Amino acid sequence: MSLIPGDDDVTTDAGGAAGSSVVPVVRMRGISKSFGHIQALRTVDLDLYPGEVVALVGDNGAGKSTLVKILAGVHTQDAGTVEFEGRAVSIPSPSASRDLGIATVFQDLALCDNLDVVANLFLGQELGHGPLDEEAMEQRSWELLRRLSARIPSVRMPVATLSGGQRQIVAIARSLIGEPAVVILDEPTAALGIAQTAEVLNLIELLRDRGHCVVLISHNMADVQAVADRVIVLRLGRVNGRFRAPEMSYENIIASITGVLNLEEGTPEDDPRERSFDMRSPDTRPGSTPGGTFDPRDGGPR
Repeated sequence: MSLIPGDDDVTTDAGGAAGSSVVPVVRMRGISKSFGHIQALRTVDLDLYPGEVVALVGDNGAGKSTLVKILAGVHTQDAGTVEFEGRAVSIPSPSASRDLGIATVFQDLALCDNLDVVANLFLGQELGHGPLDEEAMEQRSWELLRRLSARIPSVRMPVATLSGGQRQIVAIARSLIGEPAVVILDEPTAALGIAQTAEVLNLIELLRDRGHCVVLISHNMADVQAVADRVIVLRLGRVNGRFRAPEMSYENIIASITGVLNLEEGTPEDDPRERSFDMRSPDTRPGSTPGGTFDPRDGGPR
């Protein structure tokens, strides 16, 4: 394991490329959470910057959902701090999370199949005092879907008639009504075909280009490598790997997920000496581990 030197400040522009220095939209430090005797998260550090896609990956039970549910206001951390745009905040409820500027699209999408696209987009946040302003909501729906380059024939179609990819886009579009800074997507391509997956991945890149920070939870490494600027690996409630796009590889990520490689503890994420895996060293080059070779198909050394 080696230290990979870096800049004192992370620099990014709206598209996630190098640019002017920016502060993180969200900074989480020392986040811990337990459920009874189960320790779901252990002193997790995480920074989220505008105009980037951050993938959270890990095996089932690694702590991914618990971490994003703390940001979404579903759970409250037992220890640690959360900052939003440089100020300490508490997120006691989902409404508090939305008010801050954090939108979450969970895997079940929470859409009402019997309602049309307009009604789903504005459910709980309808326009109009007294009678609903149906015309304004329909116009706003079309504007929002055009911004996302969505291919939906009519906003008056019941959601039940839409494809899986179209339903995912409606759920993401609904999350954008409040112009959030951070959009969290939980397994957005899990039940989609190839064409629909490509449509959702294109949408994720569009959100990044528009300056949103997108947090992507996924088990699909192909999707992660296609759109992510950074990958954070969680294992048994701890951060066990941090990778940036130029250096990430399938072998690195899988080795970190399975614990074949372990991130040294004690270095905050924004430390210029951020610890990472140097897979070029003889002991940890791709496809090998000290004392054996690593086969990603069976998840361990052989």
